[in-house]
Amino acid sequence: MNWYEKLNQYFPVEEMKSQEHMEALLKEKSEVYYKDEGEHHVLMYAEFDSFIFIDYVYVSTASRGQGLGHKLIEKMKAKNKPIILEVEPVDYEDTDSEKRLRFYQREGFRHAQSIGYTRKSLATDEPNQMEILFWSPEDASEEQIYKQMKKMYEEIHTYKDDEFYGKSYQPVDEVLTLDEERETTDILGSLENPK
Repeated sequence: MNWYEKLNQYFPVEEMKSQEHMEALLKEKSEVYYKDEGEHHVLMYAEFDSFIFIDYVYVSTASRGQGLGHKLIEKMKAKNKPIILEVEPVDYEDTDSEKRLRFYQREGFRHAQSIGYTRKSLATDEPNQMEILFWSPEDASEEQIYKQMKKMYEEIHTYKDDEFYGKSYQPVDEVLTLDEERETTDILGSLENPK
């Protein structure tokens, strides 16, 4: 199985970029977009001057629980920049989503509670809500994370989207919102006390 097939099997269709889109990012945005691949993992990420965005992390079932995910995150943390990623909200019926969140919680990631993120999937035409998690060596504010997410969305997620999908994603201001008074249960905190 190649790297794209691994990702495609693991991630829901509404979260996946097309192979053409990802290959174009690797080739045409090679100064920003990277693939770190090994026998048991695939890590796709964008590294900007002031932050890193983890697009996809896949660790094979056979090697889970052996510290590979931790090593990959440590490699990113060593760059000493805020790290941002998107995760689907916890579905207590889906143990993978809960395990993923527990993993990021152990790695010191925080939930950006004031950032709302809902993007219509080009694959399903349905709204897809995601939560933003981040780790920061210097305690970045959620407003800084929001600005960095906007940059990433415009440079990575929507890169040549019309060309690859025959239609465009929504503009960034329709997808990402910042509400400093947003009173949402912290998804990482809710893992401690599931309802």
